[in-house]
Amino acid sequence: MDRTAQLTSYARTRPFVYEPDVTTHSLHVRAARVLEANWTGTATVPARSLYPHQWSWDSAFIAIGLRHLSPLRAQTELETLLDAQWGDGRIPHIVFNPSVPLDAYFPSPDFWRSSTAGRAAGAPRTVQTSGIVQPPVHALAAWLVHQADPGLSRARGFLTRVYPHLAAWHRYLLHRRDLGGAGLASVVHPWEQGMDNSPCWDTPLSRITPAPARSFRRADLDHGSPEDRPTDLDYGRYVRLATDYRDGEYADGSGKFAVEDPSFNALLIASEHALARIAQELGAPGTARHNRAERLTATLIDRLWDPAEGMFFCRDVRTGALIPERSVSGLIPLLLPTLPRDIVTALVRTTASKHFGLGGSTRLVPSYDLLGEAFDPHRYWRGPAWFNTNWLLERGLRTHGERGRAAALRRAVLHLADTSDFAEYVDPYTGEACGATGFGWTAALALDLLHSATTHTGSKGGDRE
Repeated sequence: MDRTAQLTSYARTRPFVYEPDVTTHSLHVRAARVLEANWTGTATVPARSLYPHQWSWDSAFIAIGLRHLSPLRAQTELETLLDAQWGDGRIPHIVFNPSVPLDAYFPSPDFWRSSTAGRAAGAPRTVQTSGIVQPPVHALAAWLVHQADPGLSRARGFLTRVYPHLAAWHRYLLHRRDLGGAGLASVVHPWEQGMDNSPCWDTPLSRITPAPARSFRRADLDHGSPEDRPTDLDYGRYVRLATDYRDGEYADGSGKFAVEDPSFNALLIASEHALARIAQELGAPGTARHNRAERLTATLIDRLWDPAEGMFFCRDVRTGALIPERSVSGLIPLLLPTLPRDIVTALVRTTASKHFGLGGSTRLVPSYDLLGEAFDPHRYWRGPAWFNTNWLLERGLRTHGERGRAAALRRAVLHLADTSDFAEYVDPYTGEACGATGFGWTAALALDLLHSATTHTGSKGGDRE
């Protein structure tokens, strides 16, 4: 048996890594059990009941945690997602499991019609997907997964296989989605940005005529309280946007909704830095990608930074105006390693301000301005705190040497992941669990914080594990 086969065979048969010095009730073991319970054999679902398929940025975050348990499974998680990539480079936000009934989730495969409506854009014929995308965390995830077991990664040719997929994904976003013409990627549906129901979308969505309520059935209300979910009016607008995009054969540029979002673009920049490191690992120069990431950082500042407010804002591409809503999205560029010090200082101050309460009034940083008119501590992305955004902020704080704040946020994330039974999101004031429990990225990112915090240097390098 050659070395590659030996490593792969060992990795497949090796069970999840459980710490030998902890009890079966530890956070580590329970998080591992969540990921095991949500594993389908090729990927991990976010939550068995509410989200029974594979989601794009969920899988990236889940792979980041899985690398501490099974680097092979973490690699497989990303490879399964990338196998569903479209010919134009987009990575769809959902890869559907054909064994799940159509009525278990809406919009279902028969709504998206990817293999027919997406034919011109190169949708795969052997798997059904959605036609929109989600934030590009994938190259960052791939680099971190490689670092977890470089020997296995090299033996399997993991980075060699995924690099062309990731490069095509970035090309799609940087070219097909540069709808504002300045270099930043635009989202064409609120679901693409990941923070689906954010008040940031209220103004651009107000231009959209909602689909009739009788034209669709909301499966999400079977698993969650209507008071915590998007309203029927907002959902009707989501459906209308998705329908129009599908009926236009998923061509970019003509829709009524186009927004440059700071979080989406910050994650693209962070992943561009990671893609440069992957290129270097494969023997190619990464200078051009690092330079592109730095240019994009400058463009992000030029287009979306508001020095008076001390944070980034979304830009409505159709009107050209910034959207004056304070969202956690406007804080996530703290993740970027080459952000100027004055902007870092302002972002940290805003994160700790009365609008977000880090280290003061809140347990975790909320998804939306505590003082905003639309704030609701329980309604989806209109106030609750999410574990993935707080993981990103913790990483950003460490990147820029804010070790005390980062350590405090890390402790809070781990405590609330534990006490909420790995909830989808929580009330930012009380930590009360909201949404689904046993949520995939909550378990995965808790594992990452348990394992990785002591290995970061806090230097400006930022992406080093």
